[in-house]
Amino acid sequence: MNETSFPSMRVDGQVALITGAGRGIGRGCALALADAGAEVIVMSRTAAELDDVVADIRNNGGVARAIVCDVSDSASVKSEISRISNLDILVNNAGVSKASSLVDLSEEDLDMLLQVNCRGAVLVAQAVAKIMKPQGSGVIINMSSTFGKNGRPNNSIYAATKHFIEGFTKSIAVELAPSGVRVVAVGPTAIDTPMTHDRLIDPAIGGDLLARIPMGRFGQVSDVVGAVVFLASPAAGLISGTTLMVDGGWTAQ
Repeated sequence: MNETSFPSMRVDGQVALITGAGRGIGRGCALALADAGAEVIVMSRTAAELDDVVADIRNNGGVARAIVCDVSDSASVKSEISRISNLDILVNNAGVSKASSLVDLSEEDLDMLLQVNCRGAVLVAQAVAKIMKPQGSGVIINMSSTFGKNGRPNNSIYAATKHFIEGFTKSIAVELAPSGVRVVAVGPTAIDTPMTHDRLIDPAIGGDLLARIPMGRFGQVSDVVGAVVFLASPAAGLISGTTLMVDGGWTAQ
């Protein structure tokens, strides 16, 4: 490529693993990466949801397969990912959210958030890095949030897990850079998905969130997947160790 040519945002021939791929943002990332030319491996705990994603990709002419796996299960993560011979893209998206005040937070919810959002993200990235480092190439895309930059009442632990993702992204980006592996994050604002829709149309919850977004609208899955495909592509070849915010200007304030 010469200095005046436009870099490709296609990922033809690459292999992508997407966790939490059964619905919402994860599903959208899987469909978008397949449309951009990648062979897609979708992972989540729910087989039926994965089967639907794989069917949609194949019906559109793409290549996809499913892995049923809980990202917080160390043995399962190591076993399933070790069977992947080559891997170019990881979308480390699996996560859970649970709102609670600090004084009412249960230990069960605390453990769930830490197990999936922190431990799960590390286990998957670790297993994938063992594939990418010997290859000398690859990109790990972690899913952060506006709550990875800001705090929010009644979401202290969720926000803490996303701050964890921010620090984890920067640190392993520096660690893996000499091996040719890039590590980045995407930070969405409130995204309208089947899981979040009821909260977003609630006048109290949704109204407060919307008031914090200068562009005046909630995000759509398409807003996030565009950022993910860009970061996975050759067009982002020198981008590492940072977070691309998809937040309508929230964190600019």
